[in-house]
Amino acid sequence: MRDEQIPKNWNQVKTNDSWAIFKIMGEFVGGYEKMSRIGPCVSIFGSARTKPDHKYYKLAESIAKKITENGYGVITGGGPGIMEAGNKGAHLAGGTSVGLNITLPFEQHDNPYIDSDKSIDFDYFFVRKVMFVKYSQGFVVMPGGFGTLDELFEALTLIQTHKIDKFPLILVGSEFWGGLFEWIKTTLLEANNNVNAEDLDLVHLVDTEDQVLQILNDFYNEYNLSPNF
Repeated sequence: MRDEQIPKNWNQVKTNDSWAIFKIMGEFVGGYEKMSRIGPCVSIFGSARTKPDHKYYKLAESIAKKITENGYGVITGGGPGIMEAGNKGAHLAGGTSVGLNITLPFEQHDNPYIDSDKSIDFDYFFVRKVMFVKYSQGFVVMPGGFGTLDELFEALTLIQTHKIDKFPLILVGSEFWGGLFEWIKTTLLEANNNVNAEDLDLVHLVDTEDQVLQILNDFYNEYNLSPNF
């Protein structure tokens, strides 16, 4: 976003901040206009560093394919790794494949499996995360790094504080996520009482694509919703 790290005086900072407001507004308006035509989808998150021969890449592709075949659209961060796997599965199944791309100094580049009219570029992480939350009816969270954790806990916090409606948060890979989930239970809940016991019920820990699909379908049936693709 900034090519040069040159110190600025206060007037320059204020001027840059004022112009940034218009750029942020533009990203929100553009995102809302495009995403509102796409409709609710399921988002798939995970590491950009996961290679195509890795078991989690293959599982993410299989999950995306199966949920697309059952009428759901797929949104990813638009990059390589797990994101590519999610878009690839949706693409191969002939379903809606959306990519919300972010400008980064490394790792991020568009993958080739995003629908040509459903690739959206962002400079600001917080604008991009709003699009994920507003237009996703479920989060499928594959193993990943700091960015994946950020997206998971952002959604979890918004649901916990009732800032957004409840929707499924599905962690895929008990081997990967089990330690974190146990730490939340023993350290946050039991040792320090920093969360409520019912907060743990907001998160599902699974290992297969069938379990992911079952949770999504149960959610839609409970709230009398249906996929719109």
